[in-house]
Amino acid sequence: MTDRLEKIFSVLNACEVFADIGCDHGYMAKAMLDSGKCRKVIISDISEKCLDKARELLADYTEQGRVASVVSDGFEKVGKCDLALIAGMGGEEISSILKSAKELPNALVIQPMKNCDKVRLCAVNSGYRIEKDFLFKAGGKYYDLIRLVKGSDKLTELETEFGRDNLDGTNEDFKEFISIKRDKLIEVLSKDLISEQTRLELKKQVEKLEKFL
Repeated sequence: MTDRLEKIFSVLNACEVFADIGCDHGYMAKAMLDSGKCRKVIISDISEKCLDKARELLADYTEQGRVASVVSDGFEKVGKCDLALIAGMGGEEISSILKSAKELPNALVIQPMKNCDKVRLCAVNSGYRIEKDFLFKAGGKYYDLIRLVKGSDKLTELETEFGRDNLDGTNEDFKEFISIKRDKLIEVLSKDLISEQTRLELKKQVEKLEKFL
């Protein structure tokens, strides 16, 4: 698996039935079965073509009756599971999946590619409590990773924007990410062709980011 998938796998807890929503090649489902972290998996994808790749990878487990596969839009045809993973999708798409689900699992791990703030709010509003929420670097890129369980939670403005576990000052990947983001804003500020209002807003953003460094 790639470094990104290894990190995602590290936060997946043991369960009876694991569902990989938008499973693509099925690597995470296979890792769960290979490691003994689950008894059965449900692989789903909106694309039959992508699902066929996962079916091929998991053929031996399918013969053992440990894999179910469904062409599904989100949780629509997934059925009951204890833990689900939604990774590699945009935040708005993940939020749409959560909002449209008739039934959600007790535990959920999500790895949005963007708009993570929207996902955090949607997950909490969908009845989840955040267990882990941090940024990590893999393959030269930065990703947010969130593990949730059913329960109540409230997010502060900073937790919504940046992720709860990133705020304690110990995540070096997060500091690096923030430093790069700050430097890009400073570069924009050096340009002459921006309005005074834009300049003031950018300065406020820089000041907010510098509190994490």
